[in-house]
This record gives sequence, C-alpha cells and structure tokens, in this order.
Amino acid sequence: MRVTILSRSRAIYTTRRLAEAARARGHAVRVLDPAQVELGLGPGARPRLFHRRRPFPATDVAIPRIAVSINQYGLAVVNQLGILGVPLVNAAPGISASRNQMRCLQLLSASGVRVPRTVMAAHPAGLKEMVKHAGGVPVLVKLLSANERGGVMICETMQSLEAALEAILGLGQNIVVQQYVQEAEGRDLRALVVGGRVLAGLRRRPAVGRMARSLGRGARYDRAELSPACRRAAVAAARVVGLEVCAVDMLDVKGGPLVFEVNSSPGIREVEEDCGVDVAGAVVERAEALVAAARGPGATAARRGAGP
Repeated sequence: MRVTILSRSRAIYTTRRLAEAARARGHAVRVLDPAQVELGLGPGARPRLFHRRRPFPATDVAIPRIAVSINQYGLAVVNQLGILGVPLVNAAPGISASRNQMRCLQLLSASGVRVPRTVMAAHPAGLKEMVKHAGGVPVLVKLLSANERGGVMICETMQSLEAALEAILGLGQNIVVQQYVQEAEGRDLRALVVGGRVLAGLRRRPAVGRMARSLGRGARYDRAELSPACRRAAVAAARVVGLEVCAVDMLDVKGGPLVFEVNSSPGIREVEEDCGVDVAGAVVERAEALVAAARGPGATAARRGAGP
C-alpha cells in the first residue's frame, strides 16, 4: 500500500511515528508538505495534483496532518485528493468543521451531543445577559480569529470579562463565552478516537498560573479511565464532526460529559508514552481498512490513486 502523510515536517513526533508504523506494516510511505503541493483545475479536464511542479506521486491513502498555519490551503489539497477518489484518514469537511469552534459546537448540539453552555457575540453590549446564559462567572473566553488560530482565557469577575471583551472586540475578533467548570466540580478529559473507537483517555491539568487548557500553553496530561458515558460522547462527537482520527475534549460533570472541542490533528506523544498505546499503528490500521473498503465493487479512482 502507498501511504502519503501530509505534514509540514518529518521531524514532528506524530508524523515520524505514523511513517514508522506504516513502514513496519510493509507499506511505502511519503511525507509531503501540503504547502508544496499545487492544484490544477480546468474545463473538461480531470482535477490534477502536483508536487513541486511535478505530477503528484500515486497514492492509495492519505493521512492529513494539516497545520493551522496553512489551514485553508491544506484543506484545498485534502479536498482535491478526495475529489480524485483517494481514501482519506480525515476528509476536508471534518477537518474544517473541527477548526471552527462555534460551528463544531453547533453540529454537536444539533445532533444531541451535550456541550457546555456557550454564547457568541460580535459586540460587548449585553455582557451580563451573555454571562447569565453561560452560567455566570467564572467563564472561558475563546478568541476566534480569521486564520482560525485561537486563544483561551478565564475571566473570574464581570469587571475582568468586560475589560477583556472590549479589548478583544476592538481588534475585530469574534469571541465565544463558555461555561467554566472548576476542578472541584468536574474533570477536564481528552479521549483519543480512531475509527469510531476510543483508544485512550487523558486528564488535562492546566499549568499553575496559566489560564489556557492546551498542552502547548503548559497543560499536563495524565492517564485516565473514561466512563462508558464519556466514551460514548467521544465516539458520537467524532461521528458527528466526520473524523476518523481525533481528540475529543470534554468536561466530566454531574449529569454527564460536556464536549467542548474536537481536535482533528491531535499530537499522539502523550497517549503513546503515558498510556502505552500504539496510536500510530491504530491509525495505519484504520487507513488499511479505508483502502480495503474503497477497493470494493465499483471503486476505480481510489485504486488508481492520485498519480497520473
């Protein structure tokens, strides 16, 4: 099987592990930077893909690891592969939905997946009503910028919230105000889902003195046992958003888990090292299953791959 991993760098832990796992199972592997892939469209012509101005190498399956820094271009590359019939471990619509936090929460809520109380606004007017809908202070304030990079802060008082929102909205960024659950009231959990199955669970602990939840901003992860309800919520969230591989972040609170984010390109180092789970192998195994399904009756484009 010919496997293409779309990633900005071979040195990234997750990219390196995926390549190692695929080669260990006897597959040919290429790691290509999506920013070095060119797209071609034209009247009466089949869509084309190029890599560094040469025909795109033939591939049987692609594993996208699209960085936020090239999100829109990377999604166009993934979408072109999908048009050409190449099986994808995470297709463009699912990646796109996961990167738009409010859109993701809308999809989850409409499908019956419980989410935290959340409000979105483009103006600072009516802050007290917004906070009331979100359950009162403290609240999480999430920035939604045009390039889909985000930031998170905790506002513990109305005064701090008003100051934060006036500054943020003055910069032209939209914001989401979301219910904040303190540690005494519940647990902040991450479930890693591959192919509709939860592989492992982690508990996330923000670094002392830091307001952000993400590992990149100092949070730590510890192995955690997930309840059946949390596992069901994670699987449902992955299905609703349309992702084969993702991390589902949730709050385990009284009354049941609340999903607040779905990450379509999660790092796997913490799960592999802390939980002893071969995530890379599971992703490659899922890629094999997708190729097998595509090679069923009537499949032609996927059998040919994306090459000429």
